Amino acid sequence: MALYLIMLGAPGAGKGTQADLLCREYGLAKVASGELFREHLQQETELGRLAKSYMDRGELVPDGVTIQMVTERLSRPDAARGAVLDGFPRTLNQAEALDRFLAGRGEAIRRVFYIQVSAQELLERLSGRWLCRAAQHAYHVRNHPPKVAGVCDIDGSPLYQRDDDKPETVQRRIQVYLEQTAPLVDYYRKRGLLVAINGEKPIEAVFAEIRGHLASADVGPG
Repeated sequence: MALYLIMLGAPGAGKGTQADLLCREYGLAKVASGELFREHLQQETELGRLAKSYMDRGELVPDGVTIQMVTERLSRPDAARGAVLDGFPRTLNQAEALDRFLAGRGEAIRRVFYIQVSAQELLERLSGRWLCRAAQHAYHVRNHPPKVAGVCDIDGSPLYQRDDDKPETVQRRIQVYLEQTAPLVDYYRKRGLLVAINGEKPIEAVFAEIRGHLASADVGPG
């Protein structure tokens, strides 16, 4: 069997970083919903134009469009050994559609890693990010502060904070994610697929725990 894994976790939990490491370690395709949307919009595909029509009206892109994008991506040759899904599924409808698609290929989700990070830690990780206006060089007040507060080390341009990274917006993003994800956590836990991981440890330690779990459970590509 191919190896299909899902990464669950709030914004800032580090699931994208772990997905990248898993893809390199196991030779899997990374299927990130945000990257797929950007790809389809940039290439002006039929699905991209359809998604844009909803976004232009300020409406959520329907599950059906997102599911089509993901299943098309999973059908590409580089996903033959399996894939790590990041940012999908977000709803029970999407999870069930993914199960049906994989079952039609004689495959199934093997594990779902739920990267857990406290709300306070998420707030500090996300709201501490600042960017320079000239070239978007990234800084973090705790992890990578500039030498001079408010000024880019590289080009001397002023630093600013995106609206998405402001504390009040971050808190709302976290709350929305937790509300959305609770049914998915229950769905995968009941099926014995969910593995909770402490995401507050160093990146290497988190990855070692994930890799160790896959090894002990004898989960790997066919």
